[in-house]
Amino acid sequence: MPSRRHFLAGLAAASSLPAMGWAAAGSPAYLAAARAPSGAYALFGLDGTGHDIFRIPLPDRGHAAAAHPTAPEAVAFARRPGRFALVIDCVKGRVAHRLDAPEGRHFYGHGAFLQGGAILATSENEIDTGEGRIGLWSRAEGYARIGEIASGGVGPHEIRRLAEDVLVVANGGIRTHPDSGREKLNIDDMRPNLSYVSLSGEVLEQVTLPDDLRMNSIRHLALAPDGQVAFAMQWQGEPNDAVPLLGLHRRGQNPVLAEADLAEQIAMQGYAGSVAFAADGGAVGITSPRGGRLHLFDSEGGFIASHRRADVCGLAPGRGGFVATDGLGGILSLQEAALSRLTTAARAWDNHLVAIDG
Repeated sequence: MPSRRHFLAGLAAASSLPAMGWAAAGSPAYLAAARAPSGAYALFGLDGTGHDIFRIPLPDRGHAAAAHPTAPEAVAFARRPGRFALVIDCVKGRVAHRLDAPEGRHFYGHGAFLQGGAILATSENEIDTGEGRIGLWSRAEGYARIGEIASGGVGPHEIRRLAEDVLVVANGGIRTHPDSGREKLNIDDMRPNLSYVSLSGEVLEQVTLPDDLRMNSIRHLALAPDGQVAFAMQWQGEPNDAVPLLGLHRRGQNPVLAEADLAEQIAMQGYAGSVAFAADGGAVGITSPRGGRLHLFDSEGGFIASHRRADVCGLAPGRGGFVATDGLGGILSLQEAALSRLTTAARAWDNHLVAIDG
């Protein structure tokens, strides 16, 4: 676990760094990874209408990116189970640092900045035991690894900063091993959970699913302005099982599992790829590239609408609603009841659209 000395040193060093904000990189609103028709991969910075601001090549398929809260830096993560992450200078368009998972670890595709951007947290697997870990890296020390804490479960995927010293972790419950690629090794006894973890390593609160939903892997997260957490799930049973794929949680309360009507729930094919709140927290959406659906709910879990779009997956808050991406190069706007095209590019967008707050 990180020492207080490490945190204080990191914060002091970070405060002495030259101030350069996202405006220096063209003020992108979003980050997204994609594959070009040539097969090349890249990380893109996009404006609020989905048009390119920058393109930075990646050596392999990207999954998600973590955007620094103030500096024009992004950390691009390899698709799980990957062993590297790249810190990208979005002004110079180059890799500034490469993070290699320590011996006996691999990354799970997501990360989050803490302490005002001084610390990067990464979701990881301890290969020998299958236990989840959160790696901690100091930006001021060139992204040197300074410690790790337990994730509170198996297979941590997305992590989010809930408060200054609190992370919320989607422990998907699925164990993997780099020698087995993306094979899922423990479906028969998997147990996903949503964990709230302090930077000292204490599990502050934990949410588990009913026994009949234990194969519903908790994968992705979104946060509302008031701290409400939305979690998207991926069912490991039969694709046509009409199980809930969206959960909503407030600390100290029971989770709400949200569902559409039966036909729409079946159409999702047991898979929610991304989740996002609208900017005001009044609505939350999930996407299914397998089902070609975008489902919209209110903040209490009430079903609002379904929108059809082939291979839709990336989702983020947008002006007056949401922005979504699909594997056909489309960037879409969802405002009130209308899903419309913003632009189309000659590329296949990957799973996630990351909003930049800086």
